[in-house]
Amino acid sequence: MSFLERLDQSIRRSVVWRSLFRQPYPNDERSRAYAVMNNVFLHIHPVRVRQHAVKFAYTFCLGGLSFFLFLVLTVTGVYLMFYYVPSADLAYTNILEIQSKVTFGLLTRNIHRWGAHLMVFFVFLHMMRVFYHGAYKPPREFNWVVGVILLFLTIMLSFTGYLLPWDQIAYWAITIGTNFGTYFPIVNTPTTQILLGGLEVGQNTLLRFYVGHIVFLPLIAAVFLAVHFWRIRKDGGISGPL
Repeated sequence: MSFLERLDQSIRRSVVWRSLFRQPYPNDERSRAYAVMNNVFLHIHPVRVRQHAVKFAYTFCLGGLSFFLFLVLTVTGVYLMFYYVPSADLAYTNILEIQSKVTFGLLTRNIHRWGAHLMVFFVFLHMMRVFYHGAYKPPREFNWVVGVILLFLTIMLSFTGYLLPWDQIAYWAITIGTNFGTYFPIVNTPTTQILLGGLEVGQNTLLRFYVGHIVFLPLIAAVFLAVHFWRIRKDGGISGPL
């Protein structure tokens, strides 16, 4: 390789490096602020963190644990998608095969199942913590609404995933749950048909719950999570004690 080629490569590497990291190594408050504002990953975290926000006993990291469980459920759910077939005739058999024949299948399914239960539990505790600390008050009332939506999305993710094993417990639990749709005023019949895909729990119900569980609800939840984190950042970080 000639000298000109090496020089050209070094210039190209330096240009690429400058395009990725536009600020030098931060050594003062101003450079740290610029480094955070010009990096999409660092921008999620504020430049300064209040002293009460780093105390474990204040938040118990309930929001962070909820988000961590969401990531765990995403990873384990994608792994299980490779083997699960949303068929009324094959779903239950697939679950048994995943647990007995697939490598780490039993472990992955148990992590996914218990992670779902824990996520509902931690999201509920997180909402309680925010309520009792008064973190829903101005200027954080919009983020409180976003959090309530995320709570309902978490419950819906758990509800839609409950049918996928297609055993007797799941079948009758979903039958009872979808019957609540008949009590909606005016739109009771359309609501039930949307949930069931027919007049009773069957193949169409399983397929609709599967698509909602792996596509629509996770995508909507990811969008609201991004908005939730962004609003925490814009509202000055975690709210202080009352």
